[in-house]
Amino acid sequence: MSGLIVSDLSISHGAISAVKNLSFSVDQGQLAAIIGSNGAGKTTLLRALSGLIPVAGGGATWKGQTLLGRKAEDLVRAGIVHVSEGKSVIPELNVKENLALGGIWRKDKKDVAAATEEVFELFPRLRERIEQSADTLSGGERQMLAIGRALIARPELLLLDEPSLGLAPLIIDQIFTAINQLRHRLGLTVVLVEQNAMSALKIADIGIIINVGSLVTSGPSKELLADANLRAAYLGY
Repeated sequence: MSGLIVSDLSISHGAISAVKNLSFSVDQGQLAAIIGSNGAGKTTLLRALSGLIPVAGGGATWKGQTLLGRKAEDLVRAGIVHVSEGKSVIPELNVKENLALGGIWRKDKKDVAAATEEVFELFPRLRERIEQSADTLSGGERQMLAIGRALIARPELLLLDEPSLGLAPLIIDQIFTAINQLRHRLGLTVVLVEQNAMSALKIADIGIIINVGSLVTSGPSKELLADANLRAAYLGY
């Protein structure tokens, strides 16, 4: 069952075309890895899907409802949550306060408390750091905090931008393991933007490779990993 459908989407930065007639679909419950080098248009794509920037043309729907032309906060209330690379925690607030922001608009406070406890079970380090300000956390802990806050909003579609960027290999493994666990446990649909192609495709159902804003290919992640030409050209090995 199709959840996210992107159709001939184009996004411009002034005179520069950042995304060009991009089309792909992600079924509900799937994890899709969007792979591409710096400047490929990956972050721009997520920002458009989450209502942060306008598009030049094309369409994007989630469960039949358009994503385009809607306010970012309305999309969050509709279950679409975006975790931006390096910008999703407030450094002056402590862990508890940052997490509370994830449920600030939700009326079911009992479920907010339950969701917060689930985050602590998923990331025990956050419970240990609960009174620490976010600017004292390590990079991996900040990424856990950003993902945790997003989960408290009870998303149906989770857009993750470069969750592994700048992290040590051991922490990357922990983050990707957690992403895989939570999407199975919660039935999330996840769109994961990554330069770490191998780690992303290993947990993904499908891969979408883009280059300079255009689609190169898409398909089951196992098939992409097995394609020697694609590996050499786009996956770095």
